[in-house]
Amino acid sequence: MTKIGIIGCGRITQRRHAPEYAGNPDVEIVGYYDRTRVRAENLSKLYGGQVFDTVEELLANQEIDAVSVCVANCAHAEISIQAMKAGKHVLCEKPMATTVEECQQMLQTARETGRFLMIAQNQRFNTGHVRAKELIAQGVIGTPLTFKTSFCHGGPENWLSIGPQDGKPVGNIWFFDKKVASMGAMADLGIHKADLIQYLLCQDITEVTAKVLTLDKKDENGNLIEVEDNAICILRLANGVVGTLTVSWTDYGAEDNSTVIFGTKGLMRIYDNSEHTIQISTDRGDQIYYDLDRMMTNVNQRESGVMSEFVRELETGDWSNAANESSVNAIRAVIAAFQSSAEDRTIHLKEM
Repeated sequence: MTKIGIIGCGRITQRRHAPEYAGNPDVEIVGYYDRTRVRAENLSKLYGGQVFDTVEELLANQEIDAVSVCVANCAHAEISIQAMKAGKHVLCEKPMATTVEECQQMLQTARETGRFLMIAQNQRFNTGHVRAKELIAQGVIGTPLTFKTSFCHGGPENWLSIGPQDGKPVGNIWFFDKKVASMGAMADLGIHKADLIQYLLCQDITEVTAKVLTLDKKDENGNLIEVEDNAICILRLANGVVGTLTVSWTDYGAEDNSTVIFGTKGLMRIYDNSEHTIQISTDRGDQIYYDLDRMMTNVNQRESGVMSEFVRELETGDWSNAANESSVNAIRAVIAAFQSSAEDRTIHLKEM
């Protein structure tokens, strides 16, 4: 039985971490901490467990084996490091941190303490992505040459508007606050796709050319928000594969969360068709379909698979999804997009 503490009780905890832990027979939620105490109290009433007054009090509890870190982006590194030094294993929400240096400090702390550190990159646990990775490795579409991957929806306010607000207005959106979130759509969506493309193709990103833009989202005063609501990136991987990564908070139509891989013998569409999870077209005219699952959206939620995998790996000692240098490289690529856009040039990640 894995005993869990949850630090930060906002929407991601309410919708995923707490209910998924609670539904796992191998997990007991020992307690919660949130600066807004009522949010922790609400979860305690729903799933059991006590409410702690401070992070330090929660981490000092000897019952707790591991914690979910679900605080704002700017505090991911600080809380995760504090938790590992307190002897706890850590599942940290994405993005891993807001700087490369913080990410490296997290990895170093994991090594020094022997704690399991995993980042909640849920897209790599989608059934379609797991199967696609296998098929690409089998050479079904030959050698990958190019790709395009997108994550576009109408913005985090739609996610935050689902369900009770704990007394807070929907207009109070921390995602739009640069001091708290550090980045906008790239931290929210782009990190998913940077991690995913490295996962699918087993290659790290080495170059980024990007335009990072704020086009439409406005604050309560009618001014454009300080963080980006769109980004269009060209990525090069270590093996020379080139592709595009596009993210947007201004897709006011149907959500797009798709990836297409173009190879020497065909192409693979992943979550790019409402009828099929994976659609493969080969150079021989074959049409191959895999009907596995649907892509999770802000409106249509299902179990992410992250919490169950974290617990499984923790209990078996098979830490195959532990954070590593590739995790840091995904953050490096996201940060490089901002530098590329600001300096109007291609950024080679080895420069960073």
